[in-house]
Amino acid sequence: MCLIIRAMITSLVLKDIPQIHRIIRSTGVFTDDEFAVAMELIDHYLTEEDGGGYRMYCYRLEGNVVAGYVCFGPIPMTQSCFDFYWIAVDPSMGRRHVGSQLMAFMESEIAREGGQKIFIDTSSTAPYEAARSLYLKRGYRVAAKFDDFYRPGDHKLVFVKNIIPHTR
Repeated sequence: MCLIIRAMITSLVLKDIPQIHRIIRSTGVFTDDEFAVAMELIDHYLTEEDGGGYRMYCYRLEGNVVAGYVCFGPIPMTQSCFDFYWIAVDPSMGRRHVGSQLMAFMESEIAREGGQKIFIDTSSTAPYEAARSLYLKRGYRVAAKFDDFYRPGDHKLVFVKNIIPHTR
């Protein structure tokens, strides 16, 4: 028997904050500082005009249960480049491809906005292995490595993917 899960991806709203908070904490990946930054970006998105330049979307299950979210936005002073800032998926959703679906959605939205390149900055440490694997599976490549960037032994890896913008 195959269990069908109905889901949709919609904009993040204020009432999602407790669920996002729980998801970020439950991953066991993010440090307290990283958690604070994620919550700060959400605050900017919800309180500033035009989302503070951020785009945030939630993967929603039936009953308005948030199973993951993604944050991205255009890079200031570039013509068609976007940063992928954040993704977090509820660990209980493992093997359901929620992260991949959120990334596919993000890529489609960026293409719709005329974007041509997506950049991802991430850590080289073991807790980020699953994220790096996802990026590689989605067609991103490592474009740069900055040794000991975050702390000794924790290098910054910059992934990039070229996309084809949708014509308007």
